[in-house]
Amino acid sequence: MKTLLPPEFKIIRDEAKCIKCQVCVRQCGFEVHTYDEEEDVVLSNNAKCVACSRCVKFCPTSALNVIKNPLSYRENTNWRQEVIHDIIKQAETGGVILTGMGNDKPYPIYWDHLVLNASQVTNPPIDPLREPMELRTYLGSKPDQLVIKGKHVKTKIPPQVPIETPILFSAMSYGSISLNAQLALARAASEFGTLWNTGEGGLHKELYKYGSTTIVQVASGRFGVHPDYLYAARVLEIKIGQGAKPGIGGHLPGEKVSSPVSRTRMIPKGTDALSPAPHHDIYSIEDLAQLVYALKEATNYQKPVCVKIAAVHNSAAIASGIARAGADIIALDGLRGGTGAAPKIIRDNVGIPIELAIASVDTRLRQEGIRNRVSLIAAGGFRSSADVIKAIALGADAVYIATAALVAMGCHLCQKCYTGICNWGIATQDPYLSKRLNPDLATQRLINLLRGWSLEIKEMLGGMGINAIESLRGNRLHLRAVGLTQAEMDVLGVRQAGA
Repeated sequence: MKTLLPPEFKIIRDEAKCIKCQVCVRQCGFEVHTYDEEEDVVLSNNAKCVACSRCVKFCPTSALNVIKNPLSYRENTNWRQEVIHDIIKQAETGGVILTGMGNDKPYPIYWDHLVLNASQVTNPPIDPLREPMELRTYLGSKPDQLVIKGKHVKTKIPPQVPIETPILFSAMSYGSISLNAQLALARAASEFGTLWNTGEGGLHKELYKYGSTTIVQVASGRFGVHPDYLYAARVLEIKIGQGAKPGIGGHLPGEKVSSPVSRTRMIPKGTDALSPAPHHDIYSIEDLAQLVYALKEATNYQKPVCVKIAAVHNSAAIASGIARAGADIIALDGLRGGTGAAPKIIRDNVGIPIELAIASVDTRLRQEGIRNRVSLIAAGGFRSSADVIKAIALGADAVYIATAALVAMGCHLCQKCYTGICNWGIATQDPYLSKRLNPDLATQRLINLLRGWSLEIKEMLGGMGINAIESLRGNRLHLRAVGLTQAEMDVLGVRQAGA
């Protein structure tokens, strides 16, 4: 069937600059560029271009550019170009449209409508360059009270995990991303004093040495889950839901299940790795509690257990149940969370923004007097240190970042992760492509990102007259809203700017 879809992007080649070196041919895994020996010309197929910009960046003479295809349809607010293209795709394939990365729809980004307070005279600001500023955060359940006799604490305290910055690397499985990408995440977390998350793909044997800064996932498919995997970790995470695709399971296309991935995940090579939507042993909070304590029992009560859920309309009630089920940490993943592969219709229409979910969960747990029982990690599209500090003011203990970490390593958000082709060597298992990502350089870029954001967080804390991140947690008086409705401000628990 001949496709009726026009190319999404158009490649502009300056023939006067092009020296026919064929760098673009070698750099493009999508085979957009080809060299015609007879005509001595480099040709480009616009229909295959995904705008990853690899060819543009590596062209030695800057002869290339990629632009959005200027082809336009008759203007129609309801029948937008994207809608028409999706209908044509499904008419030609009869399948579900897949996509990668996070939600790109124009839902309100509440971080951009929240501003921070600043100290002036009566509560003077603090200079983080000259005075100590504490970003260390302890993840884990805290007791209701401490009993101290003499110099000894008599209260039994659950396992606590200190991190030197309130920023963790979120779940990205081996298979969805390359081993080099995971290695960079593990090294950066270890060197900076934070944590990284394996995702639901198991732990490659080369990464066990980073276990002291590793969060391992136990998802519905139980891929790669075995005793050594659990013992190696610092934190265990039960994945119930994911922000990019709430209510459905995971999907790693068979094209990405190479021999090393199959061994790590303990599944056949080349087969789709499908995790069921529900855990088939969890149909109630009581069932969840049983798995929480089974994992604690299996690891001698030495490791905190986290439960990850997607941000949905009743997240607050679910979080209350999770806290009472014995979990030490709750990870809450919002509407803008990234993914390696998800049905586009789910990614774009299911779930709620993380800002609203953080506030509602923190409020509910405080009202019930159980906020101290769990740490709260927020995820779902964090773009900057300002987003991070606002999330903590809303009630989070720390945040997960994933897309930002990939961008730091070189990702250009072309949203084709599910194809197994990634010209930047990140979301691929192709040996030729994955070796393009230098794990040493990627590690340094991630460390630089964490350092830069942490320094900015200290500057903002100092500007608010706060010298410890814990003093900001859930303190919404330090936030003010600009351009939000009263209903939105009520959910967020913040006041109008100027009030």
